[in-house]
Amino acid sequence: MSKISDRVSYLQGLAEGMELDGESKTGRLLKAVIDVLGDVAKELQRLEDEQNDLDEYVGSIDDDLAEVEEAVFDDDEEEEEGGEEDEDDELIECECPHCGNTIYFDAEAFDLADDHNCPECGKPLFDEDGGEEPEKE
Repeated sequence: MSKISDRVSYLQGLAEGMELDGESKTGRLLKAVIDVLGDVAKELQRLEDEQNDLDEYVGSIDDDLAEVEEAVFDDDEEEEEGGEEDEDDELIECECPHCGNTIYFDAEAFDLADDHNCPECGKPLFDEDGGEEPEKE
């Protein structure tokens, strides 16, 4: 950006060195064009400064977001991994003889004496003897 400012300064110096007549049409035009170029160069410099500030701000937001993501998602992964390691509970898998739905029971809490009905079809999973009811067709 400083190149543009430097070039505008050079043009201003040239105009002064040429001793442009501020009364002639050409002289007024050239001075006005050089003044506008100076204003454009200042505005470009201001925009560049603001862009640099925004880049820094977005960078800090990105860093903060990365920390939040790490805190949130790493905790979930640790819980999932820890849950699998700590999971000593065995599950009993049972297929409903009526609808084929697969149901899982906690082995420690399972009692065959209780009534167990399929959550899908509502029919009993086991006959009164304790075995699975035969599938009726």
